[in-house]
Amino acid sequence: MAQAQQGDRVTIEYTGTLDDGSIFDSTLEGDECNSEDCDSEECESGECDDEGCGCGGHESGPMQLTIGAADFFPQIEEALVGMAPGEKKTIVIPVDDAFGDYDEEKVFTVARKDLPDDLDPEIGDQLGLSDENDETIGVTVMEVTEESITFDANHPLAGENLTFEFQLVEILPAQ
Repeated sequence: MAQAQQGDRVTIEYTGTLDDGSIFDSTLEGDECNSEDCDSEECESGECDDEGCGCGGHESGPMQLTIGAADFFPQIEEALVGMAPGEKKTIVIPVDDAFGDYDEEKVFTVARKDLPDDLDPEIGDQLGLSDENDETIGVTVMEVTEESITFDANHPLAGENLTFEFQLVEILPAQ
């Protein structure tokens, strides 16, 4: 039976979980997110684009990637080498290799007067804000008051170990 090699295009199925067992991402139909941040109606309809909620920000179905092309976490790509279709593995990606530690310094408050008048965010909204260099940074709305809005620029999965259970479904023919 063929084994996956560096440079092969493959199809995998996976489920990503946190240490508490909650699913943050999955290619498997029927795997429901169970994160507090998830809006289950958005998740089920495929309208959710919050990559930290558990919906995964994409529709269910196998993922295609090229081993070694940095399409996914390198630890998973490396683990695929030598696997045959149908084989399964579990890999834990520690915080430092995933999205890093949660950094309190990335939580900041901005006075409403310094924000656009038409900005009316709700807690949990994910937005893109421009910094002083005109670069866009992704933030999550943490608190909203009449005077200010508190944002968190940490990745939604910062501070989390990520466990991936995955299966090599298929090695695709060379294109």
